[in-house]
Amino acid sequence: MPQANGANSAAGVAVRRIEAALRARADAVAAVAMRRYMRDQFPFLGIPTPGRRRAQREALAGVRLADEAALLGAATALWTLPEREFQYAAVDLLASGVRRLSPGALPAIERLITTKSWWDTVDGLAGSVAGRIVLAHPGAETVMDHWIDDEDMWLRRSALLHQLKWKERTDEQRLFRYCLARAAEKEFFIRKAIGWALRQYSWTNGEAVRQFVQEHEAELSGLSRREALLALNGGRSARAAR
Repeated sequence: MPQANGANSAAGVAVRRIEAALRARADAVAAVAMRRYMRDQFPFLGIPTPGRRRAQREALAGVRLADEAALLGAATALWTLPEREFQYAAVDLLASGVRRLSPGALPAIERLITTKSWWDTVDGLAGSVAGRIVLAHPGAETVMDHWIDDEDMWLRRSALLHQLKWKERTDEQRLFRYCLARAAEKEFFIRKAIGWALRQYSWTNGEAVRQFVQEHEAELSGLSRREALLALNGGRSARAAR
């Protein structure tokens, strides 16, 4: 995995500045609540998102991560730091610089998705990083075809969610195929992702989503169906609308 090559490289400077800026804003009391919210899986500094992002912007003033190697190096180095805010900072860096990322970055993104995995980082990497790379580079969708069948649940979830921001450019056939491929899973995060992906697409083509859910009602879980139809039913669940 790419590393921040040296303290004086752009990536090294970025990581050093971000770490110093965030540690200076640590709030031990808030950190306890944030850790509890994430089921005690990760330590936290206790910095709310707006303050964290403001600190990151200030820390990166005058630092330019000009290419893919620098972005991946900084993100990878941030991922190794223990507190969760550093992983959030890494996702933000990759999302803001995603136009400088090629399909060649996807193996590194995959490693981040499968390391320190939970929805709070996985969903950002899926929709704002991997998905935008695939959208910008025709042919890269074959990587998602591998992820949807991967043994790692978080990669399967990422494949389901990678088109969240695509709107009218959504590959409807691939979306529906992925949903059916994972419809039988009992894992909550997969069932929820199926419903979320369908619900998001319903804002673009509601009739297609409604028809898909109706045709595959027996295959989709109740959670997936309810989530998929939530927007189409004015915020009510599919069951309540019947």
